[in-house]
Amino acid sequence: MTARDIIKRPVVTEASMNAMDDRKYTFDVAQDANKVAVRKAIEEIFGVKVLKVNIMNVHPKKKRVGRYEGYTNRRRKAIVTLTADSEPIKIFED
Repeated sequence: MTARDIIKRPVVTEASMNAMDDRKYTFDVAQDANKVAVRKAIEEIFGVKVLKVNIMNVHPKKKRVGRYEGYTNRRRKAIVTLTADSEPIKIFED
């Protein structure tokens, strides 16, 4: 599995954007990715030093549209903390 297969996309929410000030970045990752694989993939793709990786499973939620019911997709989310001497990740260029 390559680094681009492990890291799917950045999570863009208000909370994740506020966490970027503390050098914490949130990404959706592959279901079978572990902390070591996520750390290596982030360091390879963005060229930064990773201090810590926290991973959580986001369970599907029940949603409905009119009389139709379904579930959202389950996903795996990683919060990556960078070291103090590392460059920030440029997700959005100012």
